[in-house]
Amino acid sequence: MTISLDCEIFYPDSDGQPMADNTLQFRWIVLIKENLDLLFADQPDVFVAGDLLWYPVEGHPEIRVAPDALVAFGRPKGERGSYKQWEEGNIAPQVVFEILSPGNRSGEMSKKQQFYDDYGVEEYYIYNPDRNNLQGFCRTEAGLRGIEEIQNWTSPRLGIRFVVTATTLELYRPDGRGFLSFLELEQRAEQADQRAELERQRAEQADRRAEQADQRAELERQQAELERQRAEQADQRAEQADQRAERLAAQLRALGIDPES
Repeated sequence: MTISLDCEIFYPDSDGQPMADNTLQFRWIVLIKENLDLLFADQPDVFVAGDLLWYPVEGHPEIRVAPDALVAFGRPKGERGSYKQWEEGNIAPQVVFEILSPGNRSGEMSKKQQFYDDYGVEEYYIYNPDRNNLQGFCRTEAGLRGIEEIQNWTSPRLGIRFVVTATTLELYRPDGRGFLSFLELEQRAEQADQRAELERQRAEQADRRAEQADQRAELERQQAELERQRAEQADQRAEQADQRAERLAAQLRALGIDPES
């Protein structure tokens, strides 16, 4: 009988390390991970995760790393305690991000880069928010190699564009919209709601003005109809007066009296 290695070997869901060392690093991890979630929200076969342990080799729980953010194309969305590659169609995450903090050491980052190179990552991005420094690596036939011109670089897999300004990193979706924090998204949603409410009020005011105009037009129509009726009545009275005068003249003539004299 064959016994699964997973029944014999324990693959921890945590490495005991904090997700971030400070608020700045945490903010950037959340910003990238959540905006990638939004970017691929309608694609059920794109899995996005943050600070998730990745085990590339079955039977070797010591071979692992937890990227600050990872994207795996060809894998379904869903909850996971870790990313065990042999349970994921043997698909390695194609894109990973690391956000540096003052506590990161160059030796540690070199090991991570070698790990990502060895286990098939296609794109690897490192951002140091304290120094506003971005590095990128893209897979070639020779493995992961540094991107020489990272400014305005567009990720082949993600389609997002990287722009390093004088003070910060800006990331843009394929449609040109920038990555936004939850606070910025909420503020924009609130502004959109306010604009929608203002438009609704303007539409209501326009409807009221149109209704008032209709009422004025109806009143004018009624007044015009009343004037027409009055003019018609005046014509009828004038005609009746003419008829009475004609009858009187006829009576006078019958009596031998000339009505004109």
